Amino acid sequence: MIDIDPQKVVHIIFQAREGAMAEAELEAFIEGLNEDEKATVVALAWVGRGAFEPEEYDEALATARAEATTPTASYLMGMPHLAENLESGMEAMGIDVTDEEEDFL
Repeated sequence: MIDIDPQKVVHIIFQAREGAMAEAELEAFIEGLNEDEKATVVALAWVGRGAFEPEEYDEALATARAEATTPTASYLMGMPHLAENLESGMEAMGIDVTDEEEDFL
């Protein structure tokens, strides 16, 4: 369904919650993702904030790929409520982040 290991998304969620303390690490982690993973994270964030419905995920993913004009890390890190958007997006796509968070810790 999604083209990224959920653990990677959980990693971004945790680093985004750390704020300025983890900013450099978060940027490096996001930029280290491949292009499909980057587009997936953006699409998940869009679903999570309500810009797309879960059933429009494929459209969100195509849009994320087509409109990738700025570095993905900069775009995502500039998004208000990134962690919450990603959590909501994962849940909307049927992925229980609670289990993933427990595994991450």
